[in-house]
Amino acid sequence: MLHLVTLTSRRSGTHFCSRHFSSSNPRLKQRLVILGSGWGGYEILRGIDKKRWDVTVVSPITYFNFTPLLASTAVGTLEFRCAIEPVRRYTPGVTYYQAWCDDIDFTRKTLLCMPATRRVISATASATTIDEAAHVQPPIPETGSAVFPLRYDKLVIAVGAYSQTFNIPGVKEHAHFLKDVKDARGVRTRLLECFEQANQPTISDTDRRNLLNFCIVGGGPTGVEFAAELYDLIHTDIHRHYPHLAKLTKITIYDVAPSILGTFDKSLVQYAEKTFSREGISILTRHHVERVEPGKLIVKEVGEVPFGLLVWTTGLAPNPLISTITAVKKDEAADRCLSTNQHMNVIMNDGTVNHDVWAIGDSARIDGEPLPATAQVANQQGRYLFSKLNKLAKDQATPEPFSFQNLGSLAYVGNWKAIYDRPGGEGFMSKESGRVAWLLWRSAYFTMTLSLRNKILVPTYWFLNCLCSQQLIVNANDRTATQGFSAAI
Repeated sequence: MLHLVTLTSRRSGTHFCSRHFSSSNPRLKQRLVILGSGWGGYEILRGIDKKRWDVTVVSPITYFNFTPLLASTAVGTLEFRCAIEPVRRYTPGVTYYQAWCDDIDFTRKTLLCMPATRRVISATASATTIDEAAHVQPPIPETGSAVFPLRYDKLVIAVGAYSQTFNIPGVKEHAHFLKDVKDARGVRTRLLECFEQANQPTISDTDRRNLLNFCIVGGGPTGVEFAAELYDLIHTDIHRHYPHLAKLTKITIYDVAPSILGTFDKSLVQYAEKTFSREGISILTRHHVERVEPGKLIVKEVGEVPFGLLVWTTGLAPNPLISTITAVKKDEAADRCLSTNQHMNVIMNDGTVNHDVWAIGDSARIDGEPLPATAQVANQQGRYLFSKLNKLAKDQATPEPFSFQNLGSLAYVGNWKAIYDRPGGEGFMSKESGRVAWLLWRSAYFTMTLSLRNKILVPTYWFLNCLCSQQLIVNANDRTATQGFSAAI
């Protein structure tokens, strides 16, 4: 509301008219709310015109995870801060709430959000922390929690997906995931614990072998790259610091599919399998995990498998928020993702298009045009959408639909070797393997890093590791280093 206040000067008696704007004054900019800070949401945050939009971000984590580098951070090739970008880099120009969105009212254009920060249960009780594995299973709101509403004019749903466990008993309790930098920290800590426990003089040889048996469930790019990074670690730092234990280690990949890396060309899959067989990494396809117990993996085909570390990388499960939305059409064939048109606008149950709401990334599928649930899809959708929103703010037409450009897939297979596949590509650089693909892998991840800080840190760590080997043994004992990601935020 606009208030006019007349003031009189004591000396001249002159009247001045001053304007005061109360907090109820209408906003000149529309409020854009972005749900999520992943590959799609963070790309929009980076590119949106903040002078024309009142931007609010709602995400349970305060940073963006550069997921292709998590396997490297888990074994100490890179430090944690190399794989994250803080959301608050863009505040105070952008409003940020560390929270989950529990419900969306499309009619009233409101969101119901729940804080994802620490909550003190009572004056005498210690603070309780939201589950660090929130990407596996979101917390259930507690009675009396500070749930708050949030209004939007335009909404982008980029909440991503959760780790798929197929409801196998014991996975959430006893397995490590690799979707967040916190997961990578947990894997790194557990790796060092396994070797230190196996080094104790009271441990039998059987227990040592069990502790040094590293199991990876899931033969996709994440599982394959972690196995490769772990192999490199064992043959560098571990061989140097634990020479008597390095020869007892074992790495095994389990997958229900007929082969690993199902999205890659068969010739590249064969190359990866031959490389792993020469390096002593076992690949057990068509194997089904029935349950996980403390230190034991129960596999249908082989029975009980003791392990020291279990890393679970079997794919994606739908975000619970998507399941709670009933007013929007769902893609049943894609784990009940939101259906969108070619412009990324969500399609309502009655078939109408909601021109104020967009959905991108793993939480959405273009109606009639399914795309792979990969980082580059979400990234390109985010880039397309912030360009579209910037044009809308200028009242410019945006008729062109989204078009995905497949830049190819990369996977590291260890010992300075990788594979590269560009489906539909012909001729030069369409399918590569070995050192050439490894150079592509390194150059691609270097160019994709977002901040100048990480463009300096990533190649610096790579150079130091080539020169001085890896640093897991030092960094895992350095509290500052293992928690470096929090300092970057």
